[in-house]
Amino acid sequence: MAVGQNALIAVLSIYSKSELEQANLSKKYSSEPKRCLIIGPSWVGDMVMAQSLFMVLKQQDPALQIDVMAPAWSNALLERMPEVAEILDMPLGHGQLQLKQRYQLGQSLRKKHYDQAILLPNSLKSALVPFWAAIAQRTGYVGEMRYGLLNDIRKLNKSVLTMTVQRFVALAYPKEHMLDVQFIDINNIPVPALKVNADKVSAALNKFHLTTQQPVLALCPGAEYGPAKQWPARHYAALAKEKLSQGWLVWIFGSQKDHAMGEEITQLLDQQAVNLCGQTQLAEAIDLMSVSKTVVSNDSGLMHMGAALGVPIVGVYGSSDPGFTPPLGNSSAMVSLNLDCSPCFKRVCPLGHTNCLENLTPEMVIDALADLNKDSLSQSDQDCSLPGEKE
Repeated sequence: MAVGQNALIAVLSIYSKSELEQANLSKKYSSEPKRCLIIGPSWVGDMVMAQSLFMVLKQQDPALQIDVMAPAWSNALLERMPEVAEILDMPLGHGQLQLKQRYQLGQSLRKKHYDQAILLPNSLKSALVPFWAAIAQRTGYVGEMRYGLLNDIRKLNKSVLTMTVQRFVALAYPKEHMLDVQFIDINNIPVPALKVNADKVSAALNKFHLTTQQPVLALCPGAEYGPAKQWPARHYAALAKEKLSQGWLVWIFGSQKDHAMGEEITQLLDQQAVNLCGQTQLAEAIDLMSVSKTVVSNDSGLMHMGAALGVPIVGVYGSSDPGFTPPLGNSSAMVSLNLDCSPCFKRVCPLGHTNCLENLTPEMVIDALADLNKDSLSQSDQDCSLPGEKE
């Protein structure tokens, strides 16, 4: 929602500079560990990639307390990130301004005496709560003209910070060093690593009457963004048939919106797959996916989730750019036709054919899986630890 200049001036006038300084006076001379509030993103994939920022912050200061304010649905992810000390639910809906409620929320946070807030969303409204919480250092990109609300404001250099994860991690560094190659080189950025609990994994398996006696292929055919990112159901089914013939199990993950596509794939497989779309909570999906042998996914939040679990994953790209939001880690691969018309970043194909996905054959993905599994076996011989650590 756009906010006019007069409204912004009114917001900024509520606190004077002296009031903000006074609110942080008690913290200024405190010997307690520093505290950082992260205003989290509103997408599953972005929240997974935000863990790389948390890791860098903890590398810089192991004693730092990192709290994350985000929509309640993200608790399942944040609970599996050891770097996060406290999860604060953002009670206000996406796209809602609600100035009074944001003011009250900011006021309630003042007692926590945060040293810094780092804002991952670029919206103006996301900057209101940290401002009203009187947090001394408020870091983020200019976004929706957030001058005044942020006092450690950064200009986004899209030509240097080409990936979402780079843009997040750059905010961990002082402004004068945020573009230094050694900090933002993708090979130097820590890979997200969700930590699952073995008891919770067992509970999820029992709840859905699932077994891991055979290798599991996890399919993620949905894409919240739109159909221009969805590989056709028949292609998923053809891939699954190949794995079924080798004695694998096939589990299909997604939200309730993806249930119909999951059913279509299941029908094409003569009911030999388990359609979990809309059946699991996000926490259960994380735990179940952690025991799969391989994941094949559209460019979606579940793709990033699978990569963060350390499961070998192939991401299928249509309208989106594999160079912007790739699955992170050594156990991942991307398949794209790189047509002249893609990436178009459209929700629905503007040309009406979606050739970027229709013509991306199951054989291409099967080949990518074979290469990936070879690499994964080689890597496991060198390093027995997996990012998706179980406790």
